[in-house]
Amino acid sequence: MKNILVKGAGVGGLTVAFMLQQKGATVTVSAPPHSPIGTASWYAGGMLAPYCERESSEPIVEDLGIQGLQWWKEILPEIVIQKGTLVIAPTRDITELKRFSVRTNNHKTIESSEIAHLEPDLAERFNYALFYENEAHIDPRKALIILKETLIKNGACFVDIGVPEKNFDIIIDATGIARLGKDKNIRGVRGEMLLIRSTDIQISRPIRLLHPRIPLYIVPREDNIFMVGATMIESDFNGAISARSMMEFLNAAYTLHPAFAEAEIIESGVGVRPCYPNNLPCVNRHGNHISINGFYRHGFLLSPEMAKQAVKLALE
Repeated sequence: MKNILVKGAGVGGLTVAFMLQQKGATVTVSAPPHSPIGTASWYAGGMLAPYCERESSEPIVEDLGIQGLQWWKEILPEIVIQKGTLVIAPTRDITELKRFSVRTNNHKTIESSEIAHLEPDLAERFNYALFYENEAHIDPRKALIILKETLIKNGACFVDIGVPEKNFDIIIDATGIARLGKDKNIRGVRGEMLLIRSTDIQISRPIRLLHPRIPLYIVPREDNIFMVGATMIESDFNGAISARSMMEFLNAAYTLHPAFAEAEIIESGVGVRPCYPNNLPCVNRHGNHISINGFYRHGFLLSPEMAKQAVKLALE
C-alpha cells in the first residue's frame, strides 16, 4: 500500500488523511505541532447546512453538501446534532426572509407559535421563520480533535512542517491559505467570529439572522456557549477582529434575544478562508502531487466529498 504525506491539518487535510487510513494507506500528516488549533477550520461555525448554503452558492454545493452531511453522521454520530436550522428576520427585514425562501429548497415557513415550539426562548419575538429540518451542526473543534486522535491511534504519524517529500509515493497538499501567492488563483476571505457564554437563554439549533447587509448566525455549543459569526470580508489580513464586526455580532445576538446583552465574551477569532474565483473547492493532480483547496465557507460541508476525490486520485 502507498506511503502518503498529507500536508495540512485543517478539516480538508484531516478528512483526506482519515479516508486514506481507512483504505489501508500509510499516512503521515505534516502540520505545525499545535494543529488543528489556529487553522481556519478551528474558527468555523460547523453548520452542516446544504440547503441554506444554496442561497448564495451553486447547486453543486447543495448536492455535495447533502453527501457531506451524511458522511459526518456516519463517522461521528456522537457529535452531529440534527435538529435543523432556523432562519429568521426582524419584521423590518421580512423581505429578506422571502428572498431567502425563493433561493433555497427543502424548508417550510413557520409562524410564531411553531417558532416558540422549536425554541421556547424565542417565543413572541419573531412572526415568521424558515425551518430546514434536515440540516445539522457539529462542534468543529471536537470533530478536528477526534479525527486527529483517531489517526494517531490507528498508526498515522504527525510531524512538523518541512518534512522531506522524497520518501513518499504521494503528497497531498491541503494547506489552505498557506498556498496564497503560490497558487495564483487562490485569494483570502476573512471570517471573524465570537464565542459568548450565557446561562439566560437556551437555543438548540443554529439560528440564521437575516439582514440586508450582513447575515449572521448563532450556533449553540456545550456549556451554554454560542458561536456568533461570521463575516465574509475580501481580505487575507489575519489580524484581530475589528470593532465594527464585534458590534455587529453583539447587535445580532441582542436582536435575537436581549438576554445576550449580559453574555460573557470568552473568545474572538479570525480565520482566513482559501477561495478560488468561483468560490468552489478543487482537487488537482500533477505527477505525484495532489492539491485539495478552495473551500471558501464550506469546509466541513464539502470536505468529505472533495476528500473522496483526492483519495481516488491517490490510490489509482
